Amino acid sequence: QVQLVESGGGVVQPGGSLRLSCEASGFASDHVDIGWFRQAPGKERETVACIDRDGRTFYGEAVKGRFTISGDNAKDTVHLEMKSVKPEDTAVYYCAAGRKLVFWKCTARAVASWGQGTQVAVSS
Repeated sequence: QVQLVESGGGVVQPGGSLRLSCEASGFASDHVDIGWFRQAPGKERETVACIDRDGRTFYGEAVKGRFTISGDNAKDTVHLEMKSVKPEDTAVYYCAAGRKLVFWKCTARAVASWGQGTQVAVSS
C-alpha cells in the first residue's frame, strides 16, 4: 500500500522561503513519479511540480522559476523548495504519486495516490 507523508508546511512571509518534503513508501514499481499539487479555498486543485526517478521535472506555470522539486531516490523522498513566495501560494499542498506523471505533464488525472496534505500560509 502506497503511503505518502508530507512535512514542512507552515506560515511564511511574502518573499520568504519554505521547504516541503514527501516521504514515499509501499511502491510496487520503480516507474512511479512523485508530484506536488495544491488547493486553495474555493479553487480547483492545481499542479505545482512533478519529478521522475531520472530527475526529469514538470512545473506548473504559477510556480516556474520560484519553486524547485528534487528527489532523493535512496530515501524515497521528494522535496519542494519554495522561494519568493506570494500570498497566492497559500493552499494545502498535497504530495501525489502516479505512473508517468512527468510524461502526462503533471496532471492530477494521472495521480493514483494522494498524501494527507500540509498547509502553507503566506502572510505578513
